[in-house]
Amino acid sequence: MKPNGTNPIPADARARRAEPVVICYPTDTLPPFDRAFYDGVREGMELIDAVTVPPRQGNTAHVPAGHIFRIVSVDGPQVGDLNLWNANDLSERFYSGKTRALHGTHLGVGDKMWSTFPSMRPMATIIGDTLDWYGFDADGGSVHDVIGTRCDPYTNNLLTDDQYHHCCHSNLTRALADAKDMTLQQAEPLVHDVMNVFMCTGFTHKTHQYFMKASPVRPGDYIEMFAEIDLLVGLSACPGGDCGSEHSSDVVTCYPLVIEVYKPTADLGDWQSPAPNKYDRSHGR
Repeated sequence: MKPNGTNPIPADARARRAEPVVICYPTDTLPPFDRAFYDGVREGMELIDAVTVPPRQGNTAHVPAGHIFRIVSVDGPQVGDLNLWNANDLSERFYSGKTRALHGTHLGVGDKMWSTFPSMRPMATIIGDTLDWYGFDADGGSVHDVIGTRCDPYTNNLLTDDQYHHCCHSNLTRALADAKDMTLQQAEPLVHDVMNVFMCTGFTHKTHQYFMKASPVRPGDYIEMFAEIDLLVGLSACPGGDCGSEHSSDVVTCYPLVIEVYKPTADLGDWQSPAPNKYDRSHGR
């Protein structure tokens, strides 16, 4: 965090601080959220798969383009760390930072999860969220953030000198390695910053430190997404449980999560997966 300043305050400090904010990436030119289309896709959809993610573990599910997947709370309040990969090219994966720059710190219905360069296209669109009532609380907290990274054994070791193997980073690494018959060393570089599903987070008002608080999620709650491309979905049931006290813990009560995959019965018409980004990649040469 920034320390208290030690340099003299200039005479025009107030004026400098009062400069108006400018949105870095206005999204007015992006296609608007087509609620009617996605509601039509949901109507009559059929459950074709349900993958359980055990407490303090990770798992994966394949979701074909044009299908819907839900992440569902079962048994008790539990947060999850979500990774997305292009099922046909793992080098294309979810870009948390750019998604945050486009849509804000916490995602909701209508927001898209964008992929890494050079493809940079929508991987999934959020079309349902039973926690959309939460909004932002008095602490500045909200759910489904793209500001945290993922609990990991390296930061945990740095802060505690422990060897802990059920951080979300490790859970996702094992899950990807199992899904694609890879070694852990091959899988780990492909694990990336996450969407923290159901996690309630924000920045403190005074020090602007990243905080977490007990998630409002309850059994039966879900977040629902439309797969814009063929996806391999990776999910870790965080060892922090509802993240109301600590994470990277073998003491906190944890619960499973379920990834449900649905096949639409509605005619998708002329819909097709979005093409990769059209930038010509000449980089000025």
